[in-house]
Amino acid sequence: MKRPSYREIDQKLRQVREAAARNQISIVNPVSFAVDALDLDFSVEDVANILIDILEEITAKNYVGQYPPQRSYEDRILDYELFSFRWNSKVFGCKAYLKFAIKGGQLWLVSLHEDRG
Repeated sequence: MKRPSYREIDQKLRQVREAAARNQISIVNPVSFAVDALDLDFSVEDVANILIDILEEITAKNYVGQYPPQRSYEDRILDYELFSFRWNSKVFGCKAYLKFAIKGGQLWLVSLHEDRG
């Protein structure tokens, strides 16, 4: 069976929504994330609210990650699966890209920026 399945991707999105609602968010590379946040016209301090808004736009159909999911090489989330999404964002007014990992209920943001692909 090909994984992640549509159901598994949907479950990951649910976990991200829950983590954002609890503000259990960590950023893998804060400097590059802050630059990308400025490009999208939001501050890093508002990331939980932004996530809540954009997650209303994202569905499992927007998954663009690998099958099976790529594993992270970043020390803090080493070997955790990465989930990537690309969608037309009304919140940002552009095609956007989000990549994250879930580690013990904590959301680890890897990327959130205008799509470069």
